[in-house]
Amino acid sequence: MDPQLSHGVADGVATVVIHHPAKRNAMTADMWRALPPLLDALADDPAVRVLVLTGEGGTFCAGADISSLRGSAGEAQGLAVRAEDALAAFPKPTLAAVRGYCVGGGCQLAAACDLRFTDERASFGITPAKLGIVYPASSTRRLVSLVGPATAKYLLFSGELVDAERALRTGLVDEVLPDGELDGRVAEFARILVSRSQLTQAAAKEFADGRTDRDGYWARQAREGDDTAEGVAAFLERRPPEFTWTASAPGKVGR
Repeated sequence: MDPQLSHGVADGVATVVIHHPAKRNAMTADMWRALPPLLDALADDPAVRVLVLTGEGGTFCAGADISSLRGSAGEAQGLAVRAEDALAAFPKPTLAAVRGYCVGGGCQLAAACDLRFTDERASFGITPAKLGIVYPASSTRRLVSLVGPATAKYLLFSGELVDAERALRTGLVDEVLPDGELDGRVAEFARILVSRSQLTQAAAKEFADGRTDRDGYWARQAREGDDTAEGVAAFLERRPPEFTWTASAPGKVGR
Protein backbone atom coordinates (compact mmCIF):
# COMPACT_ATOMS: atom_id res chain seq x y z
CA MET A 1 0.00 0.00 0.00
CA ASP A 2 1.29 3.47 -0.91
CA PRO A 3 1.92 6.04 1.86
CA GLN A 4 -1.45 7.49 2.78
CA LEU A 5 -3.86 8.65 5.45
CA SER A 6 -6.67 6.16 5.91
CA HIS A 7 -9.77 6.84 7.97
CA GLY A 8 -13.03 5.38 9.18
CA VAL A 9 -16.00 6.49 11.27
CA ALA A 10 -17.80 4.29 13.79
CA ASP A 11 -20.04 5.12 16.76
CA GLY A 12 -19.28 8.83 16.61
CA VAL A 13 -15.49 8.37 16.45
CA ALA A 14 -13.42 9.18 13.36
CA THR A 15 -10.07 7.37 13.33
CA VAL A 16 -7.33 8.72 11.06
CA VAL A 17 -4.38 6.38 10.55
CA ILE A 18 -0.94 7.47 9.32
CA HIS A 19 0.16 4.66 6.99
CA HIS A 20 3.76 4.56 5.77
CA PRO A 21 5.26 1.58 7.61
CA ALA A 22 8.29 1.32 5.31
CA LYS A 23 9.54 4.59 6.86
CA ARG A 24 8.03 4.34 10.34
CA ASN A 25 4.95 6.25 9.20
CA ALA A 26 6.94 9.32 8.13
CA MET A 27 4.73 11.91 6.46
CA THR A 28 5.29 12.54 2.77
CA ALA A 29 4.45 15.84 1.09
CA ASP A 30 1.28 14.30 -0.33
CA MET A 31 0.23 13.09 3.11
CA TRP A 32 0.74 16.56 4.62
CA ARG A 33 -1.36 18.02 1.79
CA ALA A 34 -4.10 15.43 2.28
CA LEU A 35 -4.67 16.08 5.98
CA PRO A 36 -6.41 19.52 5.95
CA PRO A 37 -9.13 18.59 3.41
CA LEU A 38 -9.69 15.28 5.20
CA LEU A 39 -10.15 17.13 8.48
CA ASP A 40 -12.56 19.59 6.83
CA ALA A 41 -14.70 16.70 5.60
CA LEU A 42 -14.72 15.02 9.00
CA ALA A 43 -15.52 18.32 10.75
CA ASP A 44 -18.58 18.70 8.52
CA ASP A 45 -19.74 15.11 9.12
CA PRO A 46 -22.52 15.15 11.76
CA ALA A 47 -21.74 11.51 12.55
CA VAL A 48 -18.30 12.54 13.85
CA ARG A 49 -18.12 13.70 17.46
CA VAL A 50 -14.51 12.78 18.30
CA LEU A 51 -11.34 12.31 16.22
CA VAL A 52 -8.54 9.87 17.03
CA LEU A 53 -5.20 10.17 15.23
CA THR A 54 -2.84 7.19 15.30
CA GLY A 55 -0.19 5.38 13.29
CA GLU A 56 -0.21 2.06 11.50
CA GLY A 57 1.39 -0.79 13.43
CA GLY A 58 3.88 -0.12 16.21
CA THR A 59 4.83 3.48 15.36
CA PHE A 60 2.88 6.73 15.56
CA CYS A 61 4.92 8.90 13.18
CA ALA A 62 8.68 9.32 12.75
CA GLY A 63 8.25 12.84 11.35
CA ALA A 64 8.56 14.15 7.81
CA ASP A 65 9.94 11.89 5.11
CA ILE A 66 13.42 13.43 4.85
CA SER A 67 13.51 12.83 1.10
CA SER A 68 10.82 15.52 0.82
CA LEU A 69 13.29 18.07 2.20
CA ARG A 70 15.72 17.74 -0.72
CA GLY A 71 13.86 20.36 -2.73
CA SER A 72 12.67 23.26 -0.62
CA ALA A 73 12.85 22.74 3.13
CA GLY A 74 10.70 25.85 3.57
CA GLU A 75 7.96 24.46 1.35
CA ALA A 76 7.98 21.11 3.17
CA GLN A 77 7.81 22.88 6.51
CA GLY A 78 4.91 25.02 5.29
CA LEU A 79 2.95 21.89 4.39
CA ALA A 80 3.55 20.48 7.87
CA VAL A 81 2.48 23.71 9.58
CA ARG A 82 -0.73 23.94 7.55
CA ALA A 83 -1.59 20.35 8.46
CA GLU A 84 -0.77 20.97 12.12
CA ASP A 85 -2.88 24.15 12.20
CA ALA A 86 -5.81 22.34 10.57
CA LEU A 87 -5.63 19.66 13.24
CA ALA A 88 -5.45 22.22 16.06
CA ALA A 89 -8.48 24.03 14.59
CA PHE A 90 -10.63 20.89 14.34
CA PRO A 91 -13.84 21.89 16.16
CA LYS A 92 -14.38 18.61 18.01
CA PRO A 93 -12.21 16.81 20.58
CA THR A 94 -9.06 15.23 19.16
CA LEU A 95 -6.94 12.52 20.72
CA ALA A 96 -3.56 11.19 19.59
CA ALA A 97 -3.05 7.48 20.31
CA VAL A 98 0.73 7.11 20.35
CA ARG A 99 2.84 4.00 20.29
CA GLY A 100 6.48 3.65 19.31
CA TYR A 101 8.22 6.67 17.82
CA CYS A 102 6.55 10.11 17.91
CA VAL A 103 9.28 12.31 16.49
CA GLY A 104 9.64 15.59 14.61
CA GLY A 105 6.55 16.24 12.52
CA GLY A 106 4.85 13.37 14.32
CA CYS A 107 5.30 15.20 17.61
CA GLN A 108 3.93 18.33 15.91
CA LEU A 109 0.76 16.43 15.02
CA ALA A 110 0.42 14.92 18.49
CA ALA A 111 0.90 18.33 20.12
CA ALA A 112 -1.83 19.78 17.88
CA CYS A 113 -4.34 17.28 19.28
CA ASP A 114 -6.30 18.14 22.40
CA LEU A 115 -5.13 15.05 24.28
CA ARG A 116 -2.37 12.45 23.94
CA PHE A 117 -2.53 8.88 25.24
CA THR A 118 0.50 6.64 24.83
CA ASP A 119 1.85 3.21 25.64
CA GLU A 120 4.77 2.87 28.02
CA ARG A 121 7.24 2.03 25.23
CA ALA A 122 6.75 5.22 23.23
CA SER A 123 9.52 7.75 22.57
CA PHE A 124 9.10 11.45 21.85
CA GLY A 125 11.43 13.95 20.27
CA ILE A 126 11.63 17.11 18.16
CA THR A 127 14.73 16.98 16.01
CA PRO A 128 15.24 20.12 13.84
CA ALA A 129 18.58 20.85 15.57
CA LYS A 130 19.94 17.64 14.02
CA LEU A 131 19.16 18.99 10.54
CA GLY A 132 19.85 22.68 10.95
CA ILE A 133 16.17 23.56 10.54
CA VAL A 134 14.47 26.45 12.33
CA TYR A 135 11.41 24.95 14.01
CA PRO A 136 8.25 26.92 13.04
CA ALA A 137 7.29 29.76 15.36
CA SER A 138 3.67 28.60 15.67
CA SER A 139 4.76 25.04 16.47
CA THR A 140 7.27 26.28 19.04
CA ARG A 141 4.62 28.38 20.77
CA ARG A 142 2.20 25.45 20.81
CA LEU A 143 4.89 23.25 22.35
CA VAL A 144 5.71 25.88 24.99
CA SER A 145 2.04 26.22 25.93
CA LEU A 146 1.91 22.45 26.39
CA VAL A 147 5.12 21.68 28.31
CA GLY A 148 6.51 25.06 29.38
CA PRO A 149 9.62 26.89 28.15
CA ALA A 150 12.23 24.77 29.97
CA THR A 151 11.07 21.44 28.55
CA ALA A 152 10.48 22.98 25.12
CA LYS A 153 14.09 24.24 25.12
CA TYR A 154 15.38 20.85 26.23
CA LEU A 155 13.59 19.12 23.37
CA LEU A 156 14.42 21.71 20.71
CA PHE A 157 18.02 22.44 21.72
CA SER A 158 19.06 18.79 21.99
CA GLY A 159 16.84 16.85 19.61
CA GLU A 160 17.06 14.02 22.14
CA LEU A 161 14.27 11.52 22.63
CA VAL A 162 12.40 11.23 25.92
CA ASP A 163 10.49 8.23 27.18
CA ALA A 164 6.79 8.02 27.99
CA GLU A 165 7.29 8.52 31.72
CA ARG A 166 9.15 11.80 31.20
CA ALA A 167 6.62 12.88 28.59
CA LEU A 168 3.86 12.35 31.16
CA ARG A 169 5.77 14.18 33.89
CA THR A 170 6.35 17.23 31.70
CA GLY A 171 2.79 17.41 30.32
CA LEU A 172 3.61 16.27 26.80
CA VAL A 173 1.16 13.38 27.22
CA ASP A 174 -1.93 12.90 29.37
CA GLU A 175 -1.97 9.16 30.06
CA VAL A 176 0.56 6.33 29.79
CA LEU A 177 -0.89 2.85 29.41
CA PRO A 178 0.74 -0.54 30.02
CA ASP A 179 1.75 -2.51 26.96
CA GLY A 180 -1.33 -3.84 25.15
CA GLU A 181 -3.85 -1.55 26.86
CA LEU A 182 -3.65 1.60 24.73
CA ASP A 183 -6.32 0.73 22.17
CA GLY A 184 -8.83 -0.32 24.83
CA ARG A 185 -8.32 2.82 26.88
CA VAL A 186 -8.54 5.10 23.83
CA ALA A 187 -11.78 3.41 22.76
CA GLU A 188 -13.18 3.72 26.28
CA PHE A 189 -12.28 7.39 26.60
CA ALA A 190 -13.58 8.19 23.11
CA ARG A 191 -16.94 6.68 24.13
CA ILE A 192 -16.96 8.96 27.17
CA LEU A 193 -16.31 12.01 24.98
CA VAL A 194 -19.04 10.98 22.53
CA SER A 195 -21.55 10.83 25.39
CA ARG A 196 -20.83 14.36 26.63
CA SER A 197 -22.20 17.71 25.49
CA GLN A 198 -20.60 18.98 22.30
CA LEU A 199 -21.63 22.48 23.35
CA THR A 200 -19.52 22.23 26.51
CA GLN A 201 -16.62 20.68 24.60
CA ALA A 202 -16.60 23.19 21.74
CA ALA A 203 -16.76 26.22 24.03
CA ALA A 204 -14.14 24.80 26.39
CA LYS A 205 -11.82 24.06 23.48
CA GLU A 206 -11.92 27.66 22.25
CA PHE A 207 -11.53 29.11 25.75
CA ALA A 208 -8.62 26.78 26.59
CA ASP A 209 -6.91 27.56 23.28
CA GLY A 210 -6.99 31.26 24.12
CA ARG A 211 -9.71 32.56 21.81
CA THR A 212 -11.25 35.69 23.32
CA ASP A 213 -13.65 37.04 20.70
CA ARG A 214 -16.54 34.59 21.08
CA ASP A 215 -17.58 34.79 24.72
CA GLY A 216 -20.92 36.31 23.74
CA TYR A 217 -21.45 33.70 21.04
CA TRP A 218 -21.04 30.84 23.49
CA ALA A 219 -23.25 32.51 26.10
CA ARG A 220 -25.93 32.81 23.41
CA GLN A 221 -25.51 29.19 22.34
CA ALA A 222 -25.92 28.05 25.94
CA ARG A 223 -28.95 30.29 26.49
CA GLU A 224 -30.74 29.35 23.27
CA GLY A 225 -29.79 25.67 23.15
CA ASP A 226 -31.28 22.68 24.92
CA ASP A 227 -28.19 20.97 26.32
CA THR A 228 -28.24 22.56 29.77
CA ALA A 229 -31.91 21.80 30.36
CA GLU A 230 -31.44 18.26 29.08
CA GLY A 231 -28.36 17.68 31.22
CA VAL A 232 -30.10 18.86 34.40
CA ALA A 233 -33.25 16.86 33.65
CA ALA A 234 -31.26 13.71 32.94
CA PHE A 235 -29.32 14.11 36.17
CA LEU A 236 -32.50 14.51 38.22
CA GLU A 237 -34.18 11.61 36.42
CA ARG A 238 -31.09 9.41 36.76
CA ARG A 239 -30.83 8.64 33.06
CA PRO A 240 -28.20 9.25 30.37
CA PRO A 241 -28.61 12.68 28.75
CA GLU A 242 -29.46 13.05 25.07
CA PHE A 243 -27.62 16.20 24.04
CA THR A 244 -28.62 17.74 20.71
CA TRP A 245 -26.18 20.61 20.06
CA THR A 246 -23.61 19.67 17.41
CA ALA A 247 -20.30 21.27 16.50
CA SER A 248 -19.62 22.69 13.06
CA ALA A 249 -16.51 23.41 11.06
CA PRO A 250 -14.58 26.56 12.10
CA GLY A 251 -16.43 29.75 11.29
CA LYS A 252 -19.81 28.04 11.00
CA VAL A 253 -22.64 28.30 13.48
CA GLY A 254 -23.39 25.38 15.78
CA ARG A 255 -26.67 23.66 15.19
